[in-house]
Order: sequence, then structure tokens, then C-alpha cells
Amino acid sequence: MEKYNKPPKTYQEQMELLVSRGMKVDNPNRALHYLSHLNYYRLAAYWLPFEADHATHRFKPGTSFDQVLESYLFDKQLRLLIMDAIERFEVSLRARWAYHLAHQYNNPHAHLDSAIFKQHIANPRWDHAENVAELQDTVQKSSEVFIRHLVRKYEEDLPPIWAICEVMTFGQLSRWYANISKSSDRNVIARTYDYDEVYFVSFIHHLTIVRNFAAHHARVWNREFPISWRLPLSRPSGVVGSLNRQDGRRIYNTLATLACLTDTINPGNHWKKRLSDLISSNPGIQTRYMGFPDNWRELPLWKGKV
Repeated sequence: MEKYNKPPKTYQEQMELLVSRGMKVDNPNRALHYLSHLNYYRLAAYWLPFEADHATHRFKPGTSFDQVLESYLFDKQLRLLIMDAIERFEVSLRARWAYHLAHQYNNPHAHLDSAIFKQHIANPRWDHAENVAELQDTVQKSSEVFIRHLVRKYEEDLPPIWAICEVMTFGQLSRWYANISKSSDRNVIARTYDYDEVYFVSFIHHLTIVRNFAAHHARVWNREFPISWRLPLSRPSGVVGSLNRQDGRRIYNTLATLACLTDTINPGNHWKKRLSDLISSNPGIQTRYMGFPDNWRELPLWKGKV
């Protein structure tokens, strides 16, 4: 390993380096402004597709700073759209998970019954007692008035399931759903969204990863996600015919599934149109970098509805 000895560059030097590599900067003051507020290495991920040669970092002819900035600003708006859809789904899933387990087992504290969940030997990555302890820590740190009231008033180790679900992280919710012991219970919840539970478990896990990227302001445009999820084969009927099965690690399939889920949770919503309008208002953005099929607007999920 060699020692890193490159000196830091001023904003002016950063801009000059880009120009020397073939990037057009039509408005230097504007470029300097954005370089001073957006880290050079944050923007670097957005100009990678414009490089003709990564080894020398030379840009393709005609590449401009404005093109790179358009990609960045598009990605920012896309992340906000994704977070909006995930919020709708997460809130819905919390409600369905808590409702089903509470009523199925006639137990307001179903989450404390280890028999309802997989045993450690069946899934070494899941331990009911450890996950209860994690929720207890979450409760101790919570400042929610309803949680504080329930903790003070009742003797159980945790608040009832319809309260505890409201302070779970999405990652916790994903684990608590995936590790319900009976597939029939998982299926009752999954069928709310026209899913088979095996594919639903895989999708929710994938969505926790996407959410972490989006919530921490990381790029989702032109990203290959580290885990590919199991694409459904027969349901949900609203999306299976519109997935891209040739490129499963980019954001398109996630967007298509979120579009279908928002239609299920809130019929008549305008999420798909907002996504379409965002793409249309950024003609310089190449949707293939997100895994969109060339004919995506003609696919059943989108046709006539965007």
C-alpha cells in the first residue's frame, strides 16, 4: 500500500481540473457556487457516466457541468419521491402486521410470545429474545408521549403491539415480519398487497436498503444495489408484466413496485404521474442508467396512467 499524498484543492482548482479533463463550464461562478456546497466527491459519482476513459478521467466531448448538475438535482428529487412512497408503504405495513398478529392470536402483546416467531435454530440470524431487548432499548429512548404513558402505567415488558409498531425502525419491522413462524400468517399480510409472502419478504428487505440510501442522501440514480431481490412471477398482477428481469439491481423495479403499492394503498394517488413528470422535465437524464426499459411508458403499469 502507498501513502496518500495528494494535497487538498481549492474550489477554483477543482473547477480548473474538470476543465482540463474536457468538461465545459459555461458559468464559472455557478460552478464554483455548487462546488463550494456540494462535495467534489459527491458530484464525482454523477459525472462517471460522462467519462470517456476512467483511467485518465477524460470526459466525452460536449460534457458540461450543467449536465452533471442536472443529474444530481434529478437524483435529489427522485430520492424525495422514493421516500414519500416508502413512508406510505411502511406506515401501512406496520398497521397490517400489528392488526393481524393481535387478532390472530387474540393477544395485545403477541410480539412477546416467542412461539409466534421462528426459533433461533431455524434462523440463526434471528433471536426473539435479542429482538425484544432491542425493542426495549428503542422504547427506553423514545420520547413519544403515548409510549411514555404505556410504560408508566402497565407492567408488561413492552407496550402493546399496536403501539410498539409505531416506534419500530423499518429495518426492525422487516425482521419482525420475515421471522413470523407460520408462512400462513406472513401470507395474510402479504396478500393485502397482492403478494406471495416469499417474494414480499425479499422485497421488504431490499426496500430497507433503498430507504437507507435515500434517507442518507446517497445516490440512487445510476446505482447498482448490493442485493438483488426475488422478483415476483404471478402477483401483484399490477406489476409483474412491467418489471425489468434483465437488470434487477437498479432502481427501476423498485420504482415500479412502489408505484403498484401506492395504487393499492391509496387508489387515485398521483405518485406515478409525479415520477413521470420528473423524468419528462429532465430530458437530459438517461433512464437506462436506472434500469428503465426503453418502452417503459407502454408497459401495463404505466400505460395511459402517466
